[in-house]
Amino acid sequence: MTRGAAEWSSEPYFLNNVALGVCVVIGVLVFGAMFIAMFRFRKSRGAVAEKWSHNTTLEIVWTTIPVIILIVLAYLATGGLRTFADTTGSEMTVKVTGYQWKWRYDYVDYKGKAIDKVGFMSKLDRESDETRQLNSGLDPNAVKVDGYNTYLINVDKPLVVPVGTKIRFVITAGDVIHSWWVPALGWKMDAIPGIVNAAWTNIKEPGEYRGQCAELCGQDHGFMPIVVKAVPKAEFEQWLAEQQAQATQPAPAAPAAASTAPAPATAQASDAPVSQGHQG
Repeated sequence: MTRGAAEWSSEPYFLNNVALGVCVVIGVLVFGAMFIAMFRFRKSRGAVAEKWSHNTTLEIVWTTIPVIILIVLAYLATGGLRTFADTTGSEMTVKVTGYQWKWRYDYVDYKGKAIDKVGFMSKLDRESDETRQLNSGLDPNAVKVDGYNTYLINVDKPLVVPVGTKIRFVITAGDVIHSWWVPALGWKMDAIPGIVNAAWTNIKEPGEYRGQCAELCGQDHGFMPIVVKAVPKAEFEQWLAEQQAQATQPAPAAPAAASTAPAPATAQASDAPVSQGHQG
């Protein structure tokens, strides 16, 4: 586990290290005692088992110490979860909707102002999609962006967000259960049809942060990547203004349909011969 790139991502990193340290210490003590007992006090060395089977003081000690450890870990974890659940003070809201097998992003508001009609589908990029096809003959190692292999972890349209901004995510799904997971943000959140879950992030440094759906959601579960592109605030605001301008542009007028009504009939001279009477 890494420290991540967001404000809160250091919390699970810290909790992981504390819990791992506790496990290592307990493992060393327990397995150390086992090995000492097995090798130093084995029967071949003449060891004789003690006759006692109960020691109140020892039982109190080995019960109290784990309880204290668990209380400390629970306190730290509860504090971390409490700060993660607090989305107040968010400067921006993004709605994330999972579908089989792509994501939809809708920008809801930014700095207190509603955003209208800025949203898009984000799916596996075309190069990866073509390469993954059976008998495609294409090399997955050749799928690269700026020299970095992006096979199955790149999208056609990344989620663009500003750095140094507390962003609230409201996450749901339109068909089955998905899970939106970007490791660098330090969390993942289930996307469940009919339920809206909330999470937040505040990315510190510009960059592209990649993730994937973390819930088995069907046959193409492995082809549902996530790319979050964090940019400076000024660049994001320019991008957002361009997206809003495109959304508000009137649709091009449709060409006039050609008339299919029949042309009005015109008077025509009769070509039929004139009937004449017979002479007697």
